[in-house]
Amino acid sequence: MKKLSLFLFLSIPSMADEASLEDRMKTLDTGLFESFNNCQSPGQLEKHASYFSPDVEFYHDNGGVTWDRNSMISNTQKNACGNYTRKLITGSFKAYPINGFGAITEGVHIFCETKTKKCEGKSDFVMVWRNINNKWEITRALSYGHRGIK
Repeated sequence: MKKLSLFLFLSIPSMADEASLEDRMKTLDTGLFESFNNCQSPGQLEKHASYFSPDVEFYHDNGGVTWDRNSMISNTQKNACGNYTRKLITGSFKAYPINGFGAITEGVHIFCETKTKKCEGKSDFVMVWRNINNKWEITRALSYGHRGIK
């Protein structure tokens, strides 16, 4: 019984840390995509860019690889701003710590056409976040498994 009590006592802080990490990362994810969803508005594209490391790598199963923030933001401005919005699928978001570095987030999201309101693009995502002095930035982003919504 003493071993079980000790295990439960030692597990409680780590479960609390994981919950607070998930809350923190979900807040960052929300901010990231609020700026994406409004990137046609003044200042929002720059805010969106601030979430990414200058040397971010973005892997998209249909669009290929983008090797830096400037190219990725240019593509976002050209192809997405004012044309698409992103919605996170409820309950799909997860966050995992990376010791001494930051965190990994994953989930499922859909993209909707702004004009038609059609939401047809569903995909999985993974993001690798680096934390330097409590400034979080994405170093790697993967968007894959694109499929229609059923």
